[in-house]
Amino acid sequence: MEEKFVPIASKIGAQRHLIAIRDAFMVTMPLMILGALAVMFNNLPIDAFQNAMNTVFGGEAWKGFGGSVWSGTFAILSVLIAFLVAYNLAHGYGKDGLAAGAVSLGAFFALGGALGMSSNGLFIAIIVALISTEIFVRLIGNDKLVIKMPDGVPPAVARSFAALLPAMIVISLFGLVAAIFAAFGITDIIGSFYAAVQEPFMGLANSYPSALLIAFITPFLWFFGLHGANMIDPFLQTINAPAIEANLAAVTAGKAAPYIVNKPFIDSFVNLGGTGATFGLIIAIFLVGRKHKAYNVVNNLSMAPGLFNINEPMLFGLPIVLNPIMFIPFILAPMTLVTTAYWATRLGLVPVATVMPPWVTPPILGGFLATQSFSGAILAAVNLVISVAIYAPFVRIGVLQELKREQSL
Repeated sequence: MEEKFVPIASKIGAQRHLIAIRDAFMVTMPLMILGALAVMFNNLPIDAFQNAMNTVFGGEAWKGFGGSVWSGTFAILSVLIAFLVAYNLAHGYGKDGLAAGAVSLGAFFALGGALGMSSNGLFIAIIVALISTEIFVRLIGNDKLVIKMPDGVPPAVARSFAALLPAMIVISLFGLVAAIFAAFGITDIIGSFYAAVQEPFMGLANSYPSALLIAFITPFLWFFGLHGANMIDPFLQTINAPAIEANLAAVTAGKAAPYIVNKPFIDSFVNLGGTGATFGLIIAIFLVGRKHKAYNVVNNLSMAPGLFNINEPMLFGLPIVLNPIMFIPFILAPMTLVTTAYWATRLGLVPVATVMPPWVTPPILGGFLATQSFSGAILAAVNLVISVAIYAPFVRIGVLQELKREQSL
């Protein structure tokens, strides 16, 4: 695995296009959290709260706050991604990121971006950003397309003229593509793409096997010292944001939320304490691993960060990385937790996660906030107990082996 798999996975993790997508979504994460919280505020399922707000404001005018916040977050998500992905990718090539981002925005709207500014246009925004930037960075490096300004011209003006012809070419190309599609009767490229590709893909990713794969692949990569979450995040975010928005829209309309598997589902019910549900490991060490001093020291250092889903001290301190004893529970725990959470939600025991709490929200509290229900908190608590039960025997084995090794020295 070290000779064959790890080098390939490392190259994937360092791939500039995936890094550009990942970093773009990192920037938009606070906006998605805020947008989800605003919608939760508007649709809080507590009759007393709704009646009180309607009485104070003389109707539902108070919901304009949440609507306005949504307009500044989810409603412009695709536009932000179109700019940020291009900006980051151009930086990866050592080119002008601002110019590339502006060109990507122009190309996105030339293709029909005004019809897909929300997360419905997310796939198209990413594709446009990647393709437009690849073309732009090659054209801007061509001396024949550079309008050179005389000495003494401010650098910002010189850069804008250097990017003028490449920008015109790129945006015109995407405008030509839109015209060709329109000639075949497709005037809404983004809507057609969403219906034909993005929506079915989201449905596929919402299945139980997909949830198991997500629960497996992240800890599997972490076991080899690779940041699993960062590596698969570009793929997950392309389905996560539209799924959350679709859930919010369904709840607002009084319908059932359609997508079980999304980021708040994984964060609140599976990654309890971080990848691998390591807060269960912390509790297991406290219960059955106290005979070993090193385990206790690492555990004490990991407890506070682990409460907020930061588990690097445990991953590298115990360690879990390249530790064959911990490999099985580190993989088994999240796959078991995703199973209980998925079927509890599918069977209607727990509401679908529609709100995205910050990923540092402590276990159990995150389950309550994500589902706006105490049953979500109960499910998270049950999953935490399950993770402790899975880790406990392996902690015991690890402690016994360490004690034997120390005695033999």
